[in-house]
Amino acid sequence: MSPSGNAPRSAGGAVGASEPPEADARLGNRGGHAPVLTPPLIPSEVPDLVTGTLETERFRIRYTRRSALAAEHLAERIERARDGLRSFLGRDWSGVTEVRLGADHAEMSALALPGGTPPSWAVAIAYPAHNIILLDASTLSGPEGVDTLWHELAHVALGRLGTDWPRWFQEGMAVHLTGSRFDPQRYTTLFHAVRADRILELEDLAHGWPDHPSEVQLAYAQSAAFVGWLHDRHGTSGMARLVDAVQAGDNFELAFAKAFSRTLGSEEKAWREGLAGQYGWLPVTSVTTLVLGFAALLTVWGWTRRRKQYALRLAQMEAQEAAEEAARRVLEAELRAQEEALERLRHVAYREDLLSPRDLSDVDDPDDSGMLRGRSDAGEEAEDDEESSWRSRSIPPKPTLH
Repeated sequence: MSPSGNAPRSAGGAVGASEPPEADARLGNRGGHAPVLTPPLIPSEVPDLVTGTLETERFRIRYTRRSALAAEHLAERIERARDGLRSFLGRDWSGVTEVRLGADHAEMSALALPGGTPPSWAVAIAYPAHNIILLDASTLSGPEGVDTLWHELAHVALGRLGTDWPRWFQEGMAVHLTGSRFDPQRYTTLFHAVRADRILELEDLAHGWPDHPSEVQLAYAQSAAFVGWLHDRHGTSGMARLVDAVQAGDNFELAFAKAFSRTLGSEEKAWREGLAGQYGWLPVTSVTTLVLGFAALLTVWGWTRRRKQYALRLAQMEAQEAAEEAARRVLEAELRAQEEALERLRHVAYREDLLSPRDLSDVDDPDDSGMLRGRSDAGEEAEDDEESSWRSRSIPPKPTLH
């Protein structure tokens, strides 16, 4: 099944058993898988449009000039796809499978086998009897490209390993291998079918396919679910026994009974009984809602946690800045106090220097006082001399009378 839950039409169904392209479009598929065509087993020449060939261990990829790049990418993954098929079935088919790649539908049609031209709406077709797959390379790069490849490989595998495969087994295995086990749309389809008690009978899907689009989608979904259930229940070894019995020529129901030691009817009944528990308790819409709700909760939780971390970090930074500011203020206060103390010490020292007791003791010193007295007497004498000199100059002497 494609990731969208819509199963592509199979190239591995019975001849002429495909849905019309209108039904395929209503199912939401962008391309279709043509029914199995069985051209005459006659030698056919390699088309002139082929410009190159890539070979792997079990594949030969023929491509056109415009599909060369797609061929390189396909060669890198196609062996892994075949390994996956072998792991599921427990068997691998013989021979080298040829894959023809055209860049579009026109080139794909030009690469088709004589008598096996694909319909205009098809993007892939398988020729199991010829061990050939025809692909539109433009679809391989899209989201359904891997599904297209797996789908066609599944039909080639079954076509090469047996000839009596019911339609539901072919489509169920292809869809199971290409789609997710918990595909949302497939789950929704089965949930509503279980609730409405309208699961289709496998017997009705053995050789035909429904016409109504909703029933077509249900046929793909339940076929894939049943095939997956069989594999989970009996494992790869059980699937290998089934393949061996079909290859030995047994019809499918007899091969089924030999492989699983139970009839197809009893296994189908057991599977149906478990559907209510598997698909009836919670619709996919609720699952999706829960998933989206949980994702939203995770987003909110993550956002809240980041906000708390940011707020805590911001608070730590603010506390650190406050502590640094307080320390700076304390340091500035201490520096100012030290400067004021030094200023007071300078002022006191200056005053003490002016009125020092040493100066007073110098004045009282006997030797110094004598010197001071001597200096004072000499000064007084000098003043007297100056005064007498001044007087002698200012007052003329009296004339002498003769």
